Amino acid sequence: MVGILREEEINQLLTELIDTYGYDFTGYSMPMLQRRINQFYNLQQIGNFPALRYLLKNDPQYFRLFISKIMVPVTEMFRDPPFFAALRTTILPALSNFPLIRIWHAGCSTGEEVYSMAILLKELHLLHKSILYATDINPEALETASKGIFPQKPFQHYADNYLKAGGELLLQNYYGPYLGQAKFRDELKKRIVFSTHNLAADASFNQFQLIICRNVLIYFNQELQNRVFTLFDSSLESKGYLALGSKETLRFSHLNQHYQKANLKEKIWQKL
Repeated sequence: MVGILREEEINQLLTELIDTYGYDFTGYSMPMLQRRINQFYNLQQIGNFPALRYLLKNDPQYFRLFISKIMVPVTEMFRDPPFFAALRTTILPALSNFPLIRIWHAGCSTGEEVYSMAILLKELHLLHKSILYATDINPEALETASKGIFPQKPFQHYADNYLKAGGELLLQNYYGPYLGQAKFRDELKKRIVFSTHNLAADASFNQFQLIICRNVLIYFNQELQNRVFTLFDSSLESKGYLALGSKETLRFSHLNQHYQKANLKEKIWQKL
């Protein structure tokens, strides 16, 4: 083991990343960052802190590797089936009268939940008039998402999730074999726009009827959470919906009074 970076060294590193790349992690949970940065530091066997600083500041490819390792993607298709069932039966039908449905998946990771949404929209006959914006801070994860090609091993579990979420067909109707992996149909992918976006620093870029950001805010401190909620509020149309993860809530936010719970069991709110 190389050693453990001190908190002041990690803070210095985070400040330099803002100056060099515009990536601001200072509002993230410090224990989480310390743990993941030290894991990266030791696995890379760089030798010392100045060497790590030099590589991150002067090698953009190394910085991409750093981001991909400390922002560990955790996702799956139709994750938490009751949540997707609520989208299918309540939220998406409420959006059906819009001529164009704009949905933002913020912190989309490798994209499994975005493709899940595209399948829901297809089965509700809404995909043709929908645009899904899938963003993440991790360019490596976004590259995986944009290809729409995934290992086949977890797809039996995904198929179970799909059926529990009210799936009308078989999940395999939406993907095919590709070099030993599974590749989603082009009709799903062509309705998705993939782009890097840093919730901690970047501005709003459109108006949406539905914003989904699940299990991302749990890694942010309260100040950054409020910043992100303000960003979402400015990006959401009146009567639009905001969906969060099972351990996240709008209840204690400064914007809580401007929203009402849209689903009693799931973390989905509607803007008043």
